[in-house]
Formats: sequence, structure tokens, C-alpha cells
Amino acid sequence: MSDGRFVEVPYRMLPGETLDALLEAFVTRQGYDTTDTGDGMRGWVAELKRQLEHGELIIAHDLKTETTEVMTLAQWRAFGRDLADDEEG
Repeated sequence: MSDGRFVEVPYRMLPGETLDALLEAFVTRQGYDTTDTGDGMRGWVAELKRQLEHGELIIAHDLKTETTEVMTLAQWRAFGRDLADDEEG
């Protein structure tokens, strides 16, 4: 992802409501059971914020599509490999 298309967004730069909305979308997209935490979606958002603080998740913005996503590091790395394969083909 060295083409400059994607930028990592420091989560601390996002307004609280925006960060919460991104994390809620991530929980929904990943299919997490929101009853697992006992606090529902709020519990997952708190857990994901801890993961962001520990560098286990990143927030990436795609300058081409103007979309922003939360990803695990594994997803980020796989996404980068997929993009490289697409660009070679």
C-alpha cells in the first residue's frame, strides 16, 4: 500500500461519535454477538478501543473511494497483498 492510496488514521484524531460509529460498523460487519460482553454494542466498542490503543486494530482511509474502515492487522496485511496482486495482473 505504498502507492499513497491508503492512509492510516490515528484513532485519537477522530471525534468520539465518529470513532464509535466506525467501531459499531466493524462489530456489525464482523458478525460479533453483541450479547457476549454483557454491555451489548457499548461493550464491544469499549473492547475495540482497547485494541486500538494496543495497536491490534487500525483505521484506514482509502483516498480513491473516500471510505474509512477499521481493520485488524491481519486484515490490513491481507488487503495489501490482495491489492498488490490486483495491480500486477
